[in-house]
Amino acid sequence: MTAPETRVVSARPAAPVDLSVLSLVTTPEVASYADQLRALSELGVETTVLSATGDGDGDCPKSRSDGDARRLAAGVVDRPLGEYDLLHANHGRTGAAALAQTDLPVVLSLWASERRAGDGVSSRHAASRADAVVVPSEAMGQALDRDYEVIPRGVDLDRVRPQPPGEARAAVGWDDDARHVVQPALSSEGRGVHDLTAEAVEAAERRLGEPVDLHTLDRRVPYGERAIYLSAADAMVLPSRSERSSTAAAEAMACNLPVVATDDCDVAGRLAAVEPSPVCGSASAVPGALVEVLRRGERSTGRAYARELHTERTAWRVLGVYRDVLDLDSA
Repeated sequence: MTAPETRVVSARPAAPVDLSVLSLVTTPEVASYADQLRALSELGVETTVLSATGDGDGDCPKSRSDGDARRLAAGVVDRPLGEYDLLHANHGRTGAAALAQTDLPVVLSLWASERRAGDGVSSRHAASRADAVVVPSEAMGQALDRDYEVIPRGVDLDRVRPQPPGEARAAVGWDDDARHVVQPALSSEGRGVHDLTAEAVEAAERRLGEPVDLHTLDRRVPYGERAIYLSAADAMVLPSRSERSSTAAAEAMACNLPVVATDDCDVAGRLAAVEPSPVCGSASAVPGALVEVLRRGERSTGRAYARELHTERTAWRVLGVYRDVLDLDSA
């Protein structure tokens, strides 16, 4: 059996706390999570990342084998846990491995795709036993029969920032005479969501009488280059919940890119004050909302509302959960 993969993010000596955390993940490399680890390291949190598999290619794969889960649990039990202050399980699939030990308190972070990937039962079971639970939205937290903390994934606003749209389109090679709509990479939603977005783009093209191109921002677009594509686009469409919707919307807001979302999307509340970024009551309203956004041709006010999502702020909130679990403030 191949040993789980580990990685250490060192903390700065001058940081305000001195904590060591063992973090369990389903995939070894996720850019947004790496940003959070860097921000936590600046606060004095040294994180060792333990992954059951080294071949992950997304925020949350649709399925993982039982062998991966057993490998992760064995990796936890075999480690000298006395080196750590607590264990942070990221995603419900890592919860069982985290709870295979009783030496360390457990913080469990749940993510949106767990509702669509058949992980609900295991996630709720792990949540019932964890010392603290973090969720990305109120809607997900309300499905749990326990207290929780809402902390969305953060965005590095220093790196993800708006650029001149014309220059950005030239940089990515998009036609300057067309409108451009982006959607995040598809995960568990499947073909139906892609079809809905494509139909909305086709309807916009007919009603506007000009070319409207649809682009999917998948893993072929390096994380560090996403701001260029978001600045080059005229709108983003988020027609449903997805693991990537929260991060994608935050990145769009950071680049002042208008977002068209449905009200069942995890980010609908966050978009309420952003103009223009309409939240539709049904999927059938998405094409009309997209047409209106494209007709206006304006950038959004999103960046002003993305400040609370800065990685530094979300890291502070995660550290607050760690403090509460370890009862550091009363020590």
